Amino acid sequence: MKFYDRESEQQMLRDVLQQSRREARMTVLMGRRRIGKTELSLRCGDDTVLYFFVGKKAEPLLCQDYVREIREKLHVPVLGTPASFSEVFRFVLQLSESSPFTLVIDEFQNFLKVNPAIFSDIQRDWDLHKGKSRLNLVISGSVFTLMKKIFEDYGEPLFGRANESMTLQPFTTDVLKRILADFNPSYTPEDLLTLYSITGGVPWYVSLMLDRGKTRRDDMLGVMTEENSPFINEGKNILIEEFGTDYVTYFSILACIASGLKTRGEIENELGNHNIGPYMVKLEDYYKVITKSLPIYAKENSKKVRYTLNDCFLTFWFRFFYKYQALLENKALKALDGIIRRDYSSVSGFMMERYFLTKFQEQGRYIVGKWWDRRGDNEIDLIVVDPVAKEAWIYELKKQGYRYNEKEFREKVENMLSQTPELRKLTIHLGSLSLEDM
Repeated sequence: MKFYDRESEQQMLRDVLQQSRREARMTVLMGRRRIGKTELSLRCGDDTVLYFFVGKKAEPLLCQDYVREIREKLHVPVLGTPASFSEVFRFVLQLSESSPFTLVIDEFQNFLKVNPAIFSDIQRDWDLHKGKSRLNLVISGSVFTLMKKIFEDYGEPLFGRANESMTLQPFTTDVLKRILADFNPSYTPEDLLTLYSITGGVPWYVSLMLDRGKTRRDDMLGVMTEENSPFINEGKNILIEEFGTDYVTYFSILACIASGLKTRGEIENELGNHNIGPYMVKLEDYYKVITKSLPIYAKENSKKVRYTLNDCFLTFWFRFFYKYQALLENKALKALDGIIRRDYSSVSGFMMERYFLTKFQEQGRYIVGKWWDRRGDNEIDLIVVDPVAKEAWIYELKKQGYRYNEKEFREKVENMLSQTPELRKLTIHLGSLSLEDM
């Protein structure tokens, strides 16, 4: 798949590159695995780019890899065999004084397992040499919590050293539509919804589908359970390093949310565990995997709290792959394929809601949310507020537009307005959105 989007990110990297020609600059790229950090960092605009991947192996072996990269890309002799990253990094900083270039260090957080002292060494050498150096240093990492700690924790050596920091997001809904249209100009709204439901716009997943010609709903669903499918263990691969030894409890909570349980009480009842509060807080505030949401304009202390997974793919993975792991252990992939096809509609309805909510949020003009009463009997799918024009669009979402009943919806909206005085001050528009509006 060709490189899509990221125009503003590439421009920022090009701007930093020009600044580094006068004095060394450090840029940090963060984001979930598969989001395209490596590909973006290599497109910084420099003609000469060194690429250091931090594998989980001994420091002297990593240094051998890096020395090889220096010799091949810069065509300069490296005296001796450096045994520490500090020697290599200092050498690179000094080389760039006379001939500027870019150094990309990928999976940077893995240095914690190689040798945690490396971060202090980098701080020392960066502070000593950055004034004379003309190195464009781009650092990327996939374990979000560790990267945040390394660069944003006040007590860490590299706190405050980065000149720029960027957290990459999935493709927007408009970009995802454009990509699918390039691969299949006759795609249907159901095809688009399936691509969004599975990938959430994460570039690697999108490429995995479309480069293989899987542009139709049924073909995309079939890819998930093919023998040796990379999707089967993907959720575990993404999160197990983040969660560490407590991953079973975290996974159980996420599986409950993915299956449709929305409140802490529902999750506690399902797990038979009333001590999940600290785990829920860390999932939301530290790991950024779930979001706690309230009805639009509800007070912060409202008890109408609901939880959702932030990531479309992880929602799909926990709903099917984690829930039915016994089938995977028995290699019953055809059985799992049947379950996915049978139950996919229950997931896709929620994903369509997320798609439209995201689509309006991406425009940067609106307050976007939902509304529900305490019992959950009365619920409004989507509310879009223009605070400048003082207008609100209130939508009911139906996959098939003909199922929209304006009279019934108007009654639900009147109920909501009686409990939400902030909306009564606005000009209200009612309507429905369906697959055809995606």
